Amino acid sequence: MGYEQIMQTTNEKKRLKRREWVLRAGKSPEERASVSAIAEKLNIHPITAQLLYNRGYKDPASAEAFLRMENESLCDPFELKDAKVGAQRLLKAVENREKITVYGDYDVDGVTAVCTVYLYLKSKGAAVDYYIPNREGDGYGVSRAAIDLLAERGTTLIVTVDTGITANDEIAYASTRGIDVVVTDHHECRSDLPPAVAVINPHRPDCPYSFKELAGVGVAFKFICAYEQMTSCDDLYTCVARLGYEYADLVAIGTIADVMPLVGENKLLVSLGLDRMRKEKRIGLRTLIEASMMKADGKGAPVGQQVAADPKITSSYVGFTLAPRINVAGRVKNASLAVELFLADTYERAKFYAGELCNANQDRQEKENLIMQEAYALIEKEHDLSRDRVLVLDADHWHHGVIGIVASRITESYALPCILISFKGGMSADEPSGDDIGKGSGRSIKGLNLVDALVHSSNRLVKYGGHELAAGLSIKRKDLADFRREINDYARSVLGEEQPVPVIEADCELTFPQIKTSLAREIRRLEPYGTGNPSPLFILNRAIVYEVISLRKGKHTKLMIGDSQSGMRVTAIFFSHSPEEIDVVAGDTVSLLFQLDINEWCGKTTVQMILRDLHNESRQENSFPNECSRVKQRFEEIRMGGTFSASEGVLPNRDDFVSVYQFVRRSIRQGQSIISHEAIRKGIFAADHREIGYIKLKFIIRVLQEMNLLGIEEVSDEVYSFRFYFSSNKVDLEKSNILRRLRVQQRD
Repeated sequence: MGYEQIMQTTNEKKRLKRREWVLRAGKSPEERASVSAIAEKLNIHPITAQLLYNRGYKDPASAEAFLRMENESLCDPFELKDAKVGAQRLLKAVENREKITVYGDYDVDGVTAVCTVYLYLKSKGAAVDYYIPNREGDGYGVSRAAIDLLAERGTTLIVTVDTGITANDEIAYASTRGIDVVVTDHHECRSDLPPAVAVINPHRPDCPYSFKELAGVGVAFKFICAYEQMTSCDDLYTCVARLGYEYADLVAIGTIADVMPLVGENKLLVSLGLDRMRKEKRIGLRTLIEASMMKADGKGAPVGQQVAADPKITSSYVGFTLAPRINVAGRVKNASLAVELFLADTYERAKFYAGELCNANQDRQEKENLIMQEAYALIEKEHDLSRDRVLVLDADHWHHGVIGIVASRITESYALPCILISFKGGMSADEPSGDDIGKGSGRSIKGLNLVDALVHSSNRLVKYGGHELAAGLSIKRKDLADFRREINDYARSVLGEEQPVPVIEADCELTFPQIKTSLAREIRRLEPYGTGNPSPLFILNRAIVYEVISLRKGKHTKLMIGDSQSGMRVTAIFFSHSPEEIDVVAGDTVSLLFQLDINEWCGKTTVQMILRDLHNESRQENSFPNECSRVKQRFEEIRMGGTFSASEGVLPNRDDFVSVYQFVRRSIRQGQSIISHEAIRKGIFAADHREIGYIKLKFIIRVLQEMNLLGIEEVSDEVYSFRFYFSSNKVDLEKSNILRRLRVQQRD
């Protein structure tokens, strides 16, 4: 890591706020009694019982039902209003060899829904194709232009998936072109439904379907279950088992990616899908996993060198590794790339599409990072962070498909709502115009409903939509300044004048003796995790850091933490955080927010912590900065020739030099060549139990530099960049001019 990266990391840390942690677990007698009853009845650890209680399962019966995930949580697909009507129209089209088009959205939910229905209809011998609009050219949803195109191709039945519920005019137009439409969707309905043959959506006011939280792919799956049950005469569970084996992996990916609550029917469907992915992967999924584990060339293309072990197939892996690579097709290219990946019937064909998606994902990351840096610069230049409550940023060249991701990252960094607007494609040919229309994407924080905020300024917007924490909008350039002012006025009225403090909810506090592999294994019974069933978060207070190790050239950090009373040592991994970013050194006292995990390596199983946040209690106590302020002046006095007493501990001995040299050498070998003054002091104390004072260490570093034992450059105040020089020749420290002067300056 170079000097510029160090400065960038320092600036980034200034933006990140110290987050407040709050416990979900209460202390009321009623709660304690319920948790105890759950633990005793189900024969589980009290911590596991507390997790179930926190998720709303407050008695043994409901907690047991959640853990068992029995088929009773499946709902009858014919409870979906219009499911039977839609299935009958689909059957007619299949039997008469009508041209059927599956029309979907370009996100992961839409892509997996398209693949599910397309593959199913293909297996039934249907004449079927698919259509997904292009984000840049076609925009969102069903359009007249697409209907005209499909009519020319001979389509007589459109089945929409994850879209269509608000396309009233377009569906009415389709009927004039001789096309019937069956809508399957999960978005909120308007008061007037589209004039389709069937409108299948659990959010219809007149729909009796008991589980309302299906993803778009979930609704599509239940629709084909209805068709299967109607045409095969098998019972519900036989149909679901048969179709679940074939398509539950796609249902799981779309449900996880669309951040749907993983409770009830979703929990069962996602569990079936993850199990299918672990046991038998379809070709497209297997090649995508392989490509994601390969070392990439300069352009992001896999070059055949695997850099990661086979992954654990979990909801987190799907959400953070697979879903972005599928989603990127619709964001920066064409969603058909992702569809073709899952439709591929040969390994080579699937491998090609997986490589294309990895290329696109690399391109997306580069665009995202560039926009991020430009956005940070705009915030520092244009926004008053002491007063602004919504960060509204704009540019003429930002990619529409990426700005939502960047807005989310900025909201996380600043703990403020953020809206990014791009006028890409909206500018006039010669110069920007006030009538240019920009597309925006926003993310919010708890406490500010973003749609309500947009409603407040709706007279400034061309259009808008979304939900509480995420929304999109279109706006004319000339209205941007007034919109920025109005939405900030509204946000201040809701959030208050004080800048909000980001809050993270944790389930409960653990002690070191409770951090065991057995508890981590039992907690796995709550999987899969996601919205509505979050991965359990725990707090561990005031642990001691014994070792800080840089992983993947500073991309991640591993801490060895412990407890002086129990003598325990536990590994804690902080992904996507460098040692410089978290600013923790051996000897620090820290409090941790973490998930429990099991590490299986070379036949050995150990418990480990996956960190989500960290509070450095040593920094809060300000012990080191206070010491520095007291002794810096004294160091300068001695450096300039002032005398000192032996009791001040300034003059180093040979063992002091050995400890410092070996610590730095060890750190360089572990990939950490940039080390702070404080990190050296505390690291030596943790490793050798040797206390080296501030002034003594300053002189040791100067002597090592003078004698050319190490390459040393001070890249910023109290932060050094070290280089190791290999030499077989012994160095006589007695020849150091600095040491000679110090001996003269020391008083007896």
